[in-house]
Amino acid sequence: MKLYSIAILLKTPEGKGKILTSKNELSSFGYFQRSTVSEFMVFTSKILVERTATASRASVKEREYICHVYVRSDNLSGVVIADHEYPQRVAHTLINKVLDEFQEKCPKPNWSTIKENEAPYPQLTELLQKYQNPKEADAMTKIQSELDETKIILHNTIEAVLQRGEKLDDLVEKSEGLSQQSKTFYITAKKTNQCCTIL
Repeated sequence: MKLYSIAILLKTPEGKGKILTSKNELSSFGYFQRSTVSEFMVFTSKILVERTATASRASVKEREYICHVYVRSDNLSGVVIADHEYPQRVAHTLINKVLDEFQEKCPKPNWSTIKENEAPYPQLTELLQKYQNPKEADAMTKIQSELDETKIILHNTIEAVLQRGEKLDDLVEKSEGLSQQSKTFYITAKKTNQCCTIL
């Protein structure tokens, strides 16, 4: 799971994408490839903003990458480029967070005067690092992951009990919590190969 780029753009009145600021995490690429990959990400971000309608979102596959874009109604836009494993919901949550924080630091009247890729927003580097692990950065993803782990642990525990069928027979026989009728039902069901699903 990898997050490669976060970019903040302005969709100009002419419909062009103008990079206000961007940060990349390119350590997984060779040293001599990095500048080319960076240029490709800027190019892709601009194209996505230009081709996305105002006040809409999109997620676009490009080879082994997925590019997530959101163009707000005020034309402030965000693009996140990640791999296929990166959760789509987290990518769009990150875009919202970045755009909201950017607007606080840099009010709307300043957007049109910012030179290409020179907006003052150093927090972007920190967010790019923080969101490398979506489970740690995003509370909902972390909770979902913990729930999934709980389900897996519970499932494994039940499977482990079911694999010890002969010991389960002994437990049923010795149990004081089961009536004689329940014990008889269990034995009869097992003999007729219609084992009770609860056991």
